[in-house]
Amino acid sequence: MPWVSATSDPESQKSPSQTSTGGVRSADSQGQYRVGIIGGGQLARMMHQAAVSLGVHVKLLATSPDESAAQVISDVTIGSHLDHDAVMDFARGCDVVTFDHEHVPTEYLREMEDAGIAVRPGSEALVHAQDKAVMRARAAADGVPCPDWEVCPGPEQLIAFGERHGWPVIAKTSRGGYDGKGVWKVEGPDGVPEPFEAMGGLADGQQPIQILAEEYVDFTRELSAIVVRSPSGQGVAYPVSETVQRDGICVETTTPAPGMSDERQSEIQQMALDVAGRLGVVGVLAVELMERADGSVVVNELAMRPHNTGHWSIHGARTSQFANHIRAVLDLPLGDPSLTAPVVVMENVLGGSVNDLTGALQHCFARDRSLHVELYGKQVRPGRKVGHVTCLGTDVEDVRRRARHAAGYLMGNPNA
Repeated sequence: MPWVSATSDPESQKSPSQTSTGGVRSADSQGQYRVGIIGGGQLARMMHQAAVSLGVHVKLLATSPDESAAQVISDVTIGSHLDHDAVMDFARGCDVVTFDHEHVPTEYLREMEDAGIAVRPGSEALVHAQDKAVMRARAAADGVPCPDWEVCPGPEQLIAFGERHGWPVIAKTSRGGYDGKGVWKVEGPDGVPEPFEAMGGLADGQQPIQILAEEYVDFTRELSAIVVRSPSGQGVAYPVSETVQRDGICVETTTPAPGMSDERQSEIQQMALDVAGRLGVVGVLAVELMERADGSVVVNELAMRPHNTGHWSIHGARTSQFANHIRAVLDLPLGDPSLTAPVVVMENVLGGSVNDLTGALQHCFARDRSLHVELYGKQVRPGRKVGHVTCLGTDVEDVRRRARHAAGYLMGNPNA
């Protein structure tokens, strides 16, 4: 399975200082680069861990000092990603700005770029992860396989879509949704009003929100293809993962996807690299896919940041998605994303009945000395992502069993 691909789009042929997202300024007098991360969640926390190894100084814009990343990063600015002045003041103190989430208003990104600040990924790329309507239109124009879809201004159009394509249909907000929020499976006309009534609560800054209708895809499994691209056009592709989602939240990944040939792995990796090149992505691009019974795939979502389905790479890849994202935003050569073991399984730890997660590791580590655990420093709440575990090995079922037991125990199910 090839893991490196050089894109050929004109943007990739420019030097970092010539890219549309602006060039990274030189290091300060102490030889440190300042990477600004907007958003204080666990993704920023794990990006910081990767940056420390490279001697990179991380600045953080977080909404609270209690956020996951704010607990471990020393240079923290408290402010909202929706506050124009807070975002712009923060960005001016950074050599390059990147993101823990996609919710910074697009017009703020463009203003940063106009001010000469390196924004990675840039506004022209990131809008395709921020706005599903924009993403679907671009994917259709580029021939990327997607479900049938349509923007629906009102309930009448959604009903008409369902009558044409058959029920159920999937309704999504174009902006503001995450972890299953902003997505509805509409079984018939009686359920059509709900998305329109709820979308106001998912408003994302000043950007308009629309409702998209998509055909219901009767998939056999979900997949994730994670690639990383640098401003100078280097790209690397991680092995394709099989993912399991419950209530819109990823709970498990198995890498590489079981039963998938090397040839099919390469085809999906190349598709993801092509999408990254066409959109001018800098950093991680996660392409979430649905696989039909005949083996064909359609794109479900795009994310342009380190992604939950790539957490396995911290211990399961020679270079993690977080390390490669930091390398990419600084236009450093990208690292080897190949596996460190034949099978890697990651399980999310969601808040359950166990509050003392660190104390619960006594059992987990005694049972499995090769277990890897990442805890995010979050207060435990039911269903909240508070950590993940990763197991490596040679047999899929054995590795899954080990990972599921550890995650289950941390969630309060000792018989998992």
